[in-house]
Amino acid sequence: MDNITIKSPAKINIGLNIINKREDGFHNLETIFYPLELFDEITITKNSSFSFNSNDKQLNLEKTNLIIRAKETLENFCQTTFNVNIYLKKKIPIGAGLGGGSSNAASTLIGLTKLFNIKISDSDLSGMGLSLGSDVPFFLNPVPSFAESRGEILYPLSIIAKKFLLIVNPGIHISTRWAFGLIKPSLPKSSLKLFALKQNISIEEIITAASNDFENIVFAHFPMVAGIKKKMFEFGARQSMMTGTGSTVWGMFDDKETAYQAEVYFKNKNYFVFTQKTI
Repeated sequence: MDNITIKSPAKINIGLNIINKREDGFHNLETIFYPLELFDEITITKNSSFSFNSNDKQLNLEKTNLIIRAKETLENFCQTTFNVNIYLKKKIPIGAGLGGGSSNAASTLIGLTKLFNIKISDSDLSGMGLSLGSDVPFFLNPVPSFAESRGEILYPLSIIAKKFLLIVNPGIHISTRWAFGLIKPSLPKSSLKLFALKQNISIEEIITAASNDFENIVFAHFPMVAGIKKKMFEFGARQSMMTGTGSTVWGMFDDKETAYQAEVYFKNKNYFVFTQKTI
């Protein structure tokens, strides 16, 4: 096998509670990761030297993006060099709370191990992923999951969610570092960990208990993001919430027609819009 193409999915957070700040400078959190059917594509081809290219010109100028860092991390672990061309077909908005960079890192680790038939344990792969970013371990096996600690301790969930999910991003880049610098950790009123102990959870239970601690911070500085959430409810969303540290907002609708009406409205504003039927 000379090349491999990996689909690299986006995610949303259904709730995000920041519990406390750790001695290592990171934060303990709890969240529910929900994967989307929105994908970047990464093609890795064996080559005589290394090169990286993308349809996103911004990423072509970055010398230390997460794909390159993931390759270098695996090289350090294996004590070898992987001469490959990596091409990224970017569809997931950058800096939007959808986990695109973390997903790309995880997909690069997976793609390289398959292409070069590298035998590596799940725990070692997860450890490498965590060194690259808190969301990366989730994307090594992207199924609906409750996550705690930095986000690397994962409990797969069986969620019943017969809804229509609308994802909207206004094109605002929000720095994760900036958002965490302003957060004031606190114990949540309703812990999401309760769902890690249940089987066949309805999405209604989750969205009733969930909230995102970053919303007040982001909404105060970026009123456009707050406006998207407000409009979601005006169109009849059962629940709407910012994902991650923003700027993407999701809305969950009971039926296709109301979701479609909201979709048309946001498309007319030239926002990035994505819809999927949840299962």
